[in-house]
Amino acid sequence: MSAGAVAAIDLGATSGRVIVGHVGPDTLEATPVARFVNDPVQIADGLHWDILSLYGAAVKGLREAFRAEPGIASIGVDAWAVDYGLLRGGRLLGDPFHYRDARTALGVDRVHERMPHSALYERNGLQFLPFNTLYQFAAEPRDVLEFADTALLIPDLVGYWLTGEARAEQTNASTTGLFREGAWNDDLIAALGPPRGILPPLIAPGERLGALLPEVAASIGAGPGTSVTAVGSHDTASAVVAVPMQADAAAYISCGTWGLVGVEVERLVLTPEARAANFTNEGGVDGRVRLLHNVMGLWVLSEAVRTWERQGHPIDLPTLLDSAEEVTAEVPVFDVNDARFLPPGDMPARIDAWCAEHGVAAPRTRAEYARSIVESLAQAFAEASVEAGRIGGVDVRTIHIVGGGALNELLCQRTADRSGLPVLAGPVEATALGNVLVQARAAGLVTGSLEALRDLVARTHAPRRYDPKR
Repeated sequence: MSAGAVAAIDLGATSGRVIVGHVGPDTLEATPVARFVNDPVQIADGLHWDILSLYGAAVKGLREAFRAEPGIASIGVDAWAVDYGLLRGGRLLGDPFHYRDARTALGVDRVHERMPHSALYERNGLQFLPFNTLYQFAAEPRDVLEFADTALLIPDLVGYWLTGEARAEQTNASTTGLFREGAWNDDLIAALGPPRGILPPLIAPGERLGALLPEVAASIGAGPGTSVTAVGSHDTASAVVAVPMQADAAAYISCGTWGLVGVEVERLVLTPEARAANFTNEGGVDGRVRLLHNVMGLWVLSEAVRTWERQGHPIDLPTLLDSAEEVTAEVPVFDVNDARFLPPGDMPARIDAWCAEHGVAAPRTRAEYARSIVESLAQAFAEASVEAGRIGGVDVRTIHIVGGGALNELLCQRTADRSGLPVLAGPVEATALGNVLVQARAAGLVTGSLEALRDLVARTHAPRRYDPKR
């Protein structure tokens, strides 16, 4: 085998990228060829994703990818979970709602009137998050759901526009609350869900979704028959593929807008302890289960920075973090998972409110706010890592941090300090690497199990080690 090329579309909650991956038995390279912002749009009925702009930017990025590497054999799409577009006759009925839109509260009430979360957990294994897809479906007007003939999660929608094939990739389907162990849960759908007919057939990571539509191939300069391959389309599922870990002795943190903290296990963990700790069971590549907890993540820091900039204080993030590292005063460690930190808005004011309610002194300077956020995230990460190991039966001896958070040296070090465990940081581009690895294996550029793919990551992307200092 020799190295070959594939392309990854990686859509995140704040930005998107198109990446060319070169993969072979001893090669794993990911080169970004396009980056673009993902700015949601607030209109009269709520907060939406500007999905057509995202798709247009992704197609433009693919054009750059094929210009740079005409031999691309496959394209894969990953994105965030839970949000969806409704279609009728192949036509999108409206821009998808954003999971941070307030409408989800109505869906929670409607679902829990029929079935409490404890009963739901026994059937779908998902932690309670008010924006899970089944709650969003419950918030939709029934006539809208009945008018639609197809519902596609975001990466599946992009795949449909590329190929004309409507499928639901399993790792992302597992986040809907209407799925269990490789199949749609028809009993749960009948009790709570949308009309069964709008949920498309499932597809597993590594399967061929279809060839590019002729007009798409022509517009990006791709050859006829170029494939779109299903990957772990939930971005965390792709990221976990590329964590260079020994799964029976490590926890992972996929850290970006969210911090997804968990362990990899072979089967669902549906114990009362797992439910009480609000751990979720989500699908992974090759049938693995990602037992994890959603921590609010770097969203809190990003929103604080946006608040200060709206107030006329330009922020250089590396400088801010350097200043935060120099803080010697005691700063509050607050609950980053408090629901008040979920919507967009004034994060420093919300931290102040949390501190006032809990009788602790609030930060005074921007550096202290940043340090407080980092300390709070590190504490949440440390606790969730240890708890994931205990609940999942994994002897966690190392914590791996991948994604953008791996660049945050203060966060990595303080996670090590607060957990008492070594932290291995990187790769930063784990999601894209996992995407291209699944495509490459499907194309025969590499072979083997997830462990073999992770060994290739470890050999080509050595992580940085942070040992506990105190």
